[in-house]
Amino acid sequence: MIADVISDARQRMSKTVESAKEDFGTVRTGRANPVLFQKILVEYYGSPTPLAQLASLQNPEARVLLVTPYDKSALKEIEKAIVNVPNLGANVGNDGEIVRVTLPELTEERRREFVKIVRGKSEDAKVAIRNIRRKAKDDLDALKSEVGDDDVARGEKELEQITKTHVDAVDEALKRKEAELLEV
Repeated sequence: MIADVISDARQRMSKTVESAKEDFGTVRTGRANPVLFQKILVEYYGSPTPLAQLASLQNPEARVLLVTPYDKSALKEIEKAIVNVPNLGANVGNDGEIVRVTLPELTEERRREFVKIVRGKSEDAKVAIRNIRRKAKDDLDALKSEVGDDDVARGEKELEQITKTHVDAVDEALKRKEAELLEV
């Protein structure tokens, strides 16, 4: 029973770390990266659809991304969705076939803003990990009457180690992303 609670907490924390890394990928650096556009939702026939399902994304140059829609009728909606993305600041244009997205060079001030955004996302991930720990600890406390205090104490100790490992993983991903953002 204790092993089930700890295993569930470990899986949920791992998913939280992966989600944080994906969120970090959506914050742009000095280069155009298709990952930036993965979570953009385009209004397609009345329903929000991820851009990756509507178009192919190519990166021919460092700061240029070509978006080629599978359905040409979605071209205007794709262009509108990209223009409305916050914190992107891209120049968007289309030639009737493709959407060309040119990302401007990042200023030092803009890089610092992006670092703040990434730190906020990092803190959100850590809070989520701590919430998972709290729920798992409550589940372990509920098992005290069935398995005994010593086993629950060992389980809580293992839970703390797992929590520390996952928080450290988020910190490491944050450190890498900050270095990437501040690199000129």
